[in-house]
Amino acid sequence: MPELPEVETICRGLDRLLVGRVIAAVQVDWAKSFALDAEQLQSQVIGSQVQSLDRRAKVLIINLANPSLTTRYSLLFHLKMTGQLVLVKAGGERFAGGHPTESMAAGLPDRSTRVTFTFDNGDRLFFNDQRKFGWIQLVETDQVENHQLIARLGPEPLSPDFTAEHLASRVKRHPKAPIKAVILDQSTVAGVGNIYADESLHLARIHPARPGGSLKPFEIKRLHGAIRDIMTLGITYGGTSFTNYVNALGKKGDYLSRARVFRRQGQPCTALLSRGQVCGAIIEKMRVAGRGTHYCPRCQPWPKATKSKL
Repeated sequence: MPELPEVETICRGLDRLLVGRVIAAVQVDWAKSFALDAEQLQSQVIGSQVQSLDRRAKVLIINLANPSLTTRYSLLFHLKMTGQLVLVKAGGERFAGGHPTESMAAGLPDRSTRVTFTFDNGDRLFFNDQRKFGWIQLVETDQVENHQLIARLGPEPLSPDFTAEHLASRVKRHPKAPIKAVILDQSTVAGVGNIYADESLHLARIHPARPGGSLKPFEIKRLHGAIRDIMTLGITYGGTSFTNYVNALGKKGDYLSRARVFRRQGQPCTALLSRGQVCGAIIEKMRVAGRGTHYCPRCQPWPKATKSKL
């Protein structure tokens, strides 16, 4: 699933390319992907101008304005497991982001295309989704924060609201839950998924299966800083690249080339220890909270006092 850094990269790229454009037509090929009746589509979407793009957790938000309407609307996009957005410009140049498949470079529309937006300059934005779990919804702009998904989200990991104290309060609510499960809970911190949870826990030197209640205050503070650092790196490097991922800036997401543990099971840990020594321990994989989880047994040891509980 595209995670926060991937969606942020898509948001930044499309913001540069779509703001000011007017939606001239919308083709819905799979009704469940964009469940909006024809009358609403015609009156509330077609003819509207793109004002700005935002992101909340893993949800992309395109804010619209229409001089003929007194109410402003926003389009919410959730890519889920296999969704992708591909902007094909009238001249043939394309910008894409989301789940990496051949559709990013193939002729469009194709069998995975669910919705197509055509703009006044001839550019087309394709919402592709092989497994049909992703969705687009139209919401009144001033009600976006009350949307059933967004309303339950915790603070953004890079916002001032995400503090070590907030993280500690969430850990306190679930003292027996594995710490990885706590930070994957979107009400704890918005947008942190499996990849960046593993990476953050490794940077913080905390075993992902440890009960949250076993963490000391200094460890929670260290984890808070690690989450912010890892998410910053993910955004800086454009997200992850599993195969042919290309983000909306026209570049490959390459965070995985710098990954600490994710998808590196069986390889030596490259973390630096004291005095500049490289760890070198073999990265292992286990299941925590039902998710494949990567960790270094040397950098992230199980505390001796709770070893029998593993």
